[in-house]
Amino acid sequence: MKKTRLSLFYLAGYLIPTGLSLFFAPQWTLKALFASGEYTDVFPQFAGSLMVALGIIVLAVIRYGNPVFYRTTLIVRVWIWLSVLGIYLRSGERLLVVVLGVVGFGMLLTGSLYLSERNRLKSASGS
Repeated sequence: MKKTRLSLFYLAGYLIPTGLSLFFAPQWTLKALFASGEYTDVFPQFAGSLMVALGIIVLAVIRYGNPVFYRTTLIVRVWIWLSVLGIYLRSGERLLVVVLGVVGFGMLLTGSLYLSERNRLKSASGS
């Protein structure tokens, strides 16, 4: 499942930089992500610290290459995507459209590679 593992670099590649940016420059980052609301720094910095922590966990999954966790990264992203969609529908916050696009693309990338490689492994072992 080499390609699936490599697709997780996309996930870590947006979690860590965006998290650091939200933590160290929250107002600039919110503006760059098209936020329409006014926010104090506290919650974006908190969200940024969580994003960095998740990114570090993803790097560990990549480093150790355990395919057991690949499906978990997909399940977590489905939950995040659906949650963000619900929040967007209630709030209309433009920033969340960016989040939906970024997370959704990563889900499609990892999901399609995961299914492709899993099916290929099943057919190879069944032959």
